[in-house]
Amino acid sequence: MTDEASRLDTIWRQLWRPRPVWMTGVMLFCFYMTFIYMPFDMFIKPVEQDEEVWFGFVLHGWYAKATEPLHWAIYAAGAWGFYHMRAWMTPWAALYTMQVAIAMLVFSGTDPRGAGWVPGLIHAAVFTGLASALWFGRHHFGSQH
Repeated sequence: MTDEASRLDTIWRQLWRPRPVWMTGVMLFCFYMTFIYMPFDMFIKPVEQDEEVWFGFVLHGWYAKATEPLHWAIYAAGAWGFYHMRAWMTPWAALYTMQVAIAMLVFSGTDPRGAGWVPGLIHAAVFTGLASALWFGRHHFGSQH
């Protein structure tokens, strides 16, 4: 096997290494956000159309653009951490996912585009379940820091 083929084989095995299916889904979502959506959001989407949501509150325009690098860094860290199954993912991925759960509830109940408090509670419950799975799934991650 050539060096290049060996390297590609290692990448492929690392990508599909044994991890729960839901965790692979979260990793692939992080890859999508890191390499496709966030570059589009940062460099192609016009400032006047830009929106970022933090804890359920929507930032617009330049305020949104200013926080995009933080979202990008979070997704890149998630992609790297899930790909290599780093132990530090357990607390941080769970905490960020809880922030998303809170954001779902607050956005649904307060933003005119939101679906209301009851659907927001359902969305928040789903993300709280994912946060719990991440928190209690620490045995899937290695001991590396």
